[in-house]
Amino acid sequence: MQADKNQQELIRLLAFGIMALFFVVMPAFLSSYGEQVMTRFLIFALFAMSYNIIFGYTGLLSLGHAIFFGAGGYVVALLKLRYDVDLFWVSAPLGVVIAASIAALFGIIALRLSGIYFLLVTLALGQMMYSLAWKVKWLNSPGVQGIVGIPFPNLGMGFTLNMTGVYYLALIFLTISAALLYRLVGSPFGLGLIGIREGESRMEALGYNTWLFKYFAFVISGAFAGIAGVLFSYYNSFIEPNHLGISTSLLPMIMAIMGGLGTFMGPLIGAAVFIFVETYASIVSPLRWPLMLGGLLILTIMFARDGIYVYMLWILRKMRYGYGSTKS
Repeated sequence: MQADKNQQELIRLLAFGIMALFFVVMPAFLSSYGEQVMTRFLIFALFAMSYNIIFGYTGLLSLGHAIFFGAGGYVVALLKLRYDVDLFWVSAPLGVVIAASIAALFGIIALRLSGIYFLLVTLALGQMMYSLAWKVKWLNSPGVQGIVGIPFPNLGMGFTLNMTGVYYLALIFLTISAALLYRLVGSPFGLGLIGIREGESRMEALGYNTWLFKYFAFVISGAFAGIAGVLFSYYNSFIEPNHLGISTSLLPMIMAIMGGLGTFMGPLIGAAVFIFVETYASIVSPLRWPLMLGGLLILTIMFARDGIYVYMLWILRKMRYGYGSTKS
């Protein structure tokens, strides 16, 4: 039994090693456009993973997750616009801290409620932040709704990254974040979140402070969304009020649902499918992209309700047993 477990762990590590090598060498074989698409995938994979903590593992359906994503991006943009600060080692940590702080404040408000009321409160908070960014002139470049001209990360000593550098920066942060989140969901804290999702009243009866568990999950989720927002601002060179609103909040939700809620790899798979279908549709038929997205989501719900990743595992399990096997 122990030998089988060690073998499975070795196979898993080997698979992750091959995947890491694949992403490291990929830019050498991509066009500049392909590199941008891959960078976008890495950023939104992290965004979807952050959302999976609050929805997939804790069971809290939020429509305000873009608040933290946009906050991270706006901090980077405002530091450059208002104070001419573009040093990565200042902008990025501050963006994450501000995103986590907003999550800590809004968590106190939103987590007083549950179910549909929690959903509505997060929606209201998101729209409030959207309106604030839209109307306050200090949060916008002159004559523009949003902030334009966000430069690539300045690492100091005269060294500024290009798009390839942003790709590797996103890859590094996704890898570190994925490792941290993997440890989190496998820890007693992560198991406690799953217990809350499956039956909060039972967890309370066992003596758990379920509100505190949900609050920490909300703040952690917001912090990782802030990292994604910081990276997005560098990648996109533009941040706007919509990046705080419901249209952006729906993106990680759709990615997590498509990939597989409550699974570690699900958001990554969902982000990959979403971004590459979006890219293909924008080339072939840009005006019909929402129709293609809706159709893809419907097909996923109809034929892979638990998510594409879970369905892939089911197929691989069937292939392992082989045809005619008596195992189930």
